[in-house]
Amino acid sequence: MLKVIFFDVENYEYDFLKNACEGKYNYKLIEKPLNNTAEISADISDADIISCFTTSRVSSQILEKFKNLKLIALRSVGFNHIDTEYCKEKNIYVETTPDYGNKSVAEYAFGLMLDVSRNITRAYNDLNEEIVNPHVSMGFELGGKTIGIIGLGAIGTEMARLAHGFDMKILGYDIKENPELETKYGVKYTTFETLLENSDVISLHSPLTKNNYHMINEESIKKMKQSAVIINTARGELIDSQALYSALNSGKIKAAGLDVLEFEESLSNPDALTDIERLSDYSLKKTILNTRLLKLDNVIVTPHIAYDTIEAVTRILNTTMANINAFCNGKIQNNVV
Repeated sequence: MLKVIFFDVENYEYDFLKNACEGKYNYKLIEKPLNNTAEISADISDADIISCFTTSRVSSQILEKFKNLKLIALRSVGFNHIDTEYCKEKNIYVETTPDYGNKSVAEYAFGLMLDVSRNITRAYNDLNEEIVNPHVSMGFELGGKTIGIIGLGAIGTEMARLAHGFDMKILGYDIKENPELETKYGVKYTTFETLLENSDVISLHSPLTKNNYHMINEESIKKMKQSAVIINTARGELIDSQALYSALNSGKIKAAGLDVLEFEESLSNPDALTDIERLSDYSLKKTILNTRLLKLDNVIVTPHIAYDTIEAVTRILNTTMANINAFCNGKIQNNVV
């Protein structure tokens, strides 16, 4: 019987995974993420399969401790938190759960855009402090404004559909253009620079790759309107935190709605700081920047929960177990290495 270890297990996942594995696998459910501070005990180091979420940071140093590992079954579509080069070298498959949260993430991104454009959270917080200042909470309408969508895959396409319903003009940038989106939602594909220069709102929906790391940086921000708003529900590393903080603090751009940050686990996962001596200078600097971003009045930050709906989580769990079951029957699906 193959051994399967699940990390990052939430309470609402427990019964599903228990029922799915009982009698089929030698399994263990672990609440904590698998990251550089995790202790890998002898009773799990012989796992054939591990499963984790994006809160885990699975480095080669961690992977080296799993001598029998054959599959990493991710409960996410993103896989930049896994050392895929090591996996390729050691013939470890990495399988994802694609298309689980297209509507969930797009709706959340649109919610952030509505919140930022109308200062909803700021007005709520002010009212809790018994402050009522209509001038401070004055926002702008989305109808007629231009949204630039970077990455028009499944989530970006859903974002375009929502923006079209709000009567927004839509600019799109992607390495692969889809003519159908032009017909259905009026998406106008353009260059990255043109999108930056002409968008009132810029929403990121690209996977993180070596080529687009810090695609939003000091130089790209200089090309944006001073009234521009940035929405990011994709990956924190798409944006240079230092450049974003400086632009928001100085008024170079208007506002931001962020569900993801660079080294976001320092805020969302207290265990990330339990062994602070092991953190790099990079991690510590990003942690400081993240805490400063949280203090700005023109920023909304949430803890990477855009995917988090009943429907999306159900799809994640079903696809994860389908991946594991298929793998054990000799079928590889949704592999990314």
